[in-house]
Amino acid sequence: MPDLMAMLLGQEAALLRQIADLGDLRPGSITTTTGRCGNPNCRCHRFNEPGHGPHFRLTCKIQGKTVTEAVPTLAAREKAEREIEQFRRWQQLSQQFVEVNASVRRLRPNEEAAPSVRGKNGASDPPGSRARNRSIPVRRFQRPAQDRASG
Repeated sequence: MPDLMAMLLGQEAALLRQIADLGDLRPGSITTTTGRCGNPNCRCHRFNEPGHGPHFRLTCKIQGKTVTEAVPTLAAREKAEREIEQFRRWQQLSQQFVEVNASVRRLRPNEEAAPSVRGKNGASDPPGSRARNRSIPVRRFQRPAQDRASG
């Protein structure tokens, strides 16, 4: 049992080192678009001619909304692809870490809790300190004098 625990703790540490060694990362994917322009005399409007493009776009979700940004150059596309790859690697490593940590949790002995010093029903408040035990003074509101005269 101690050997298994040591092995699992070693795996946790190795996974944390791999996570720490990751470079820049970003979620998302790279897609391409093609299209036709607004010039009716352009080649893209001829029969069986491809549209303009492909234009590369990086698409990801930020706070629940889809965000698309242009990737104008080959260098920018390669950089974005590396960052996306690092993000996917981070997802794999974090999932592995959660699984190893769950195994460690199952192997750890339960710690006995010390007896509670709380009173009945786990309450530590002295009697009468709760709102339901306090008497609330009731005020009578009087109507203004002009309203009392009429009615």
